[in-house]
Amino acid sequence: MKSLKENFQKTHIVIIGSGIIGKFNALELSELGFQITIIDPTQMQNSSNAALGLLMGNMYQKRKGRSWDLRKQSIELWPQWITFLQKYNYELNIEKPLMQLTTNEEKFKKLEEFIYEKNDQNLRILERDSIFIKNINKAFQTKNIKGIISFKDGRINALSLLQTLDKYLKYKKVNYLREEIVKIRKSDNQWISTTRNNENIKSNIVILCNSLKAIDLIDSLSHNIKLKPVLGQAMEIEIDHAEVDLLSLPKQFNINGKNIIPESKNKLIIGSTDEYSTKPEENTFEKLTNFLDKRPNWLMKGKISKKWYGVRSRPDGEPSPIMKNLENGLIICTGFYKNGILLAPACSKWVANEIKNYLY
Repeated sequence: MKSLKENFQKTHIVIIGSGIIGKFNALELSELGFQITIIDPTQMQNSSNAALGLLMGNMYQKRKGRSWDLRKQSIELWPQWITFLQKYNYELNIEKPLMQLTTNEEKFKKLEEFIYEKNDQNLRILERDSIFIKNINKAFQTKNIKGIISFKDGRINALSLLQTLDKYLKYKKVNYLREEIVKIRKSDNQWISTTRNNENIKSNIVILCNSLKAIDLIDSLSHNIKLKPVLGQAMEIEIDHAEVDLLSLPKQFNINGKNIIPESKNKLIIGSTDEYSTKPEENTFEKLTNFLDKRPNWLMKGKISKKWYGVRSRPDGEPSPIMKNLENGLIICTGFYKNGILLAPACSKWVANEIKNYLY
């Protein structure tokens, strides 16, 4: 009798979309022995390239429902995947801890209540005189920043993660096609994915991980799925390091919804995902740096040395993300909004189980 892995090797799976979700699915399914083809016209324009890689899991306050179940599963899976991927990049790691900070007293009270209620040693309240945020208050020339810290949450370098996954997928000889799929259809128990150049690619299974474009490939009457675009953007700012040493700050933190990552003494990254748009407005600097009542002098005088953005998708009318078995051999896995990297392990595990149930 043939082994399960030998049977899997005969199954060809097409993954449309080469962002973090597409690549993580390819990772999980390659490990099971499936034959994988990833199809995407360009890797550099997908939403994952705008990701900063903050993994906000344990400090997530809504502790029930599918969203929490996915986070909880991913939190448990991430350390295992990091250990596995370190064989391909020994520097890959999750930098901890992570802080969620605010200048809003009402929001702080809610964070405080959450910490008291959970009574978790890995979660703590940070008052404004805390050793963890004294330097933040000093650097940002304010006395009002407070919040919470999670010693289990942190950040993974998104670019390094994508490059590591590429290295793994190349080692596993995963096929990669730089083509745009314009139509999918089923014929004789096989899926036919048609490219813009009218080439047909046959597979047993298709997984749609191509963000907003996923709904262009499915029957909207049969599957009432709506997605709206959300702009994720970030910029690297260079400052005069005579005024402040950015390395005196924590490695990653969030103030009033803006993610901040000091890179060196005089460079930091600021990013956020909160605009329902597909292109950034002209005043990107003002929008991303205006998260306090008054900006510190060094930030006002800072110069943008680099900026980038990516369009994410958010479900309209249902919770994020969309993970559905649409019909035999067709799976959609998109609409992750801000949480693509965090939820990638749980998502790929779910997809793998759906495929195993479908095949056997």
